[in-house]
Amino acid sequence: MKKLHWFVIVASFVVIYLIAYGATSADNDATSNEEENPSIETTSMLKESGKSVLVTMVNTKGETIGEARLEQKPDGVSINIDASKLPQGTHGFHIHENGSCEAPSFESAGAHFNPTNAKHGFDHPQGPHAGDLPNINATNYGFVSTTVLANMVTLEKGKKNSLLKEGGTALVIHSKADDYKSQPAGDAGERIACGVIAE
Repeated sequence: MKKLHWFVIVASFVVIYLIAYGATSADNDATSNEEENPSIETTSMLKESGKSVLVTMVNTKGETIGEARLEQKPDGVSINIDASKLPQGTHGFHIHENGSCEAPSFESAGAHFNPTNAKHGFDHPQGPHAGDLPNINATNYGFVSTTVLANMVTLEKGKKNSLLKEGGTALVIHSKADDYKSQPAGDAGERIACGVIAE
């Protein structure tokens, strides 16, 4: 009887130890998983801060000539464009007010995106438009690969300067360089490529 009594006591201690160890191990695993895998809420916040949109660029024949990736940054929207089949030289590059790219003229894209009713051009005392961007340069093979920052716009929906407003907006490449001052579009010539900015 004494042996059985001691056996029961020892067995009880072993069971208690295993239960306690298992609970501690589970807590540690849970903590480790939380650190490695952010919660849904955290993941959502991270996704919003780095929100990106891919834009397909087409020419006046309706052919796809490249794409632009727009990404939300703390100080604006980064626009990385890779395109081909462009005339060699410097080209005006703007964000337009309508999310429509009807070839061959792309007039459906409307005027420059200008929610503040400013004048056109970085060199104009009452400018620039929110949609004014630096000129881009195509190589002698017609390629362009560059990144510009649009610091007056956002990809956050609901904002007055959001590129994802109802109906969207558009990226447009012009035939000539923007002189950064002439009204209403910097004397940049015809619209030769366009891409809709939308979700």
